[in-house]
Amino acid sequence: MIYEEAIKFIHSKSWKGTKLGLDRIIELNELIGNPQKQLKFVHVAGTNGKGSTSRMLANILNESGYRVGLFTSPFISTFNEYYQVNDRCITDSELIEIVEFIKPFVEKMKEGPTEFELITMIAVEYFKRKCCDIVVFEVGMGGRLDCTNFIENTEVAVITSIGLDHMEQLGNTISEIAREKAGIIKRDCQVVLYQQGQEVVNVVEEACKKVNADLFIADFSELIPVSSDLDGQMFDYKNMKNIFIKLLGCHQLKNTAVVLETVFALQKRGWRIGDADIKEGLKKTTWPARFEVLQKNPVVILDGGHNPQCFQALKEGLIQYFPGKKITFVFGVLADKDYISMIDIIAPYAKKFYTITPNNTRALNAEDLTNCLRKYNSTIVNCETPLNGIKTALEGSQKEDVICVVGSFSIASEIRSFYGR
Repeated sequence: MIYEEAIKFIHSKSWKGTKLGLDRIIELNELIGNPQKQLKFVHVAGTNGKGSTSRMLANILNESGYRVGLFTSPFISTFNEYYQVNDRCITDSELIEIVEFIKPFVEKMKEGPTEFELITMIAVEYFKRKCCDIVVFEVGMGGRLDCTNFIENTEVAVITSIGLDHMEQLGNTISEIAREKAGIIKRDCQVVLYQQGQEVVNVVEEACKKVNADLFIADFSELIPVSSDLDGQMFDYKNMKNIFIKLLGCHQLKNTAVVLETVFALQKRGWRIGDADIKEGLKKTTWPARFEVLQKNPVVILDGGHNPQCFQALKEGLIQYFPGKKITFVFGVLADKDYISMIDIIAPYAKKFYTITPNNTRALNAEDLTNCLRKYNSTIVNCETPLNGIKTALEGSQKEDVICVVGSFSIASEIRSFYGR
């Protein structure tokens, strides 16, 4: 088997889908020898902030001397980004070896796994082979019935910000969605919750009581900003002073508070993590396509946010760093997202729009997006592709302008490649 054959096997059309349920992955896990039993996990669920939270946690644990697995989605540039150990991606040969190992077991199954179930199973087998001390494991969608939830040895369950997304699968209210997210809470584990509405807190508290899990809620009133610019931000949280992160925006300070509470929870369970390791891990953390500054003069920001909650955070970041300034948006979305609400949030701050079609079968065509935008802004240019969009926006901008490429992670790879990243 060569790499392309392994990827083709994973992406096989017969396995595509988002059927929720744990039966298939539990069966496959048992067939291949139950590798998850040899691992310990920090399980991360939520609507927004899962990736940033997971990356920061993995870096802190890495700095603390542990062998740390990291499983997050989606990938930005290469498939191998799904699987990382101490900041190194799985190699092509390692991926081929695991796919060759798992394939015969998959073929024994009456109902084969979905694509993401197979991706998840590869992760657990890989982390077992790499003898990881701990794995930071990001939920794909929801929690209770998400295929990552077959794991048993959860040290800490983390629930980030919850909003209305994937409502067809998860429910129509915040409480219903929160109940799905809280499904990752295991008996006697620690639980860390992003500070949010009481309806979410009530759901999570109830779930914790049922399984004797201790709950810790990040306290954003303890966040004290010290300084902030396009290179990063410094802040205090509780007894920790002068913490520096490269991630931008007030929402990332809140995500970092969740990370710190998770570290405190791990320390309570005996994990050795020093203050210097915490600060160094946070300082080293970067996260592509999350309010990522790609250039200055003019400033170009790339953000893969794709729901109203992400766009609210984006808006707040733009106001924070560029007060009173109108923004040039290079904008592309997927058709199944709430893009009208997303437009409502950013349109008042727009100087002009360059519309693009993301490289995704679910993409909204740039022409249709252009038509949607006409009632908000008269300066709209249909550029079709992400590459043409950024080039055209740069050609039409001055040094003092701000360009924001936004709407979907499906545009991130092409934009980052343009900048050699």
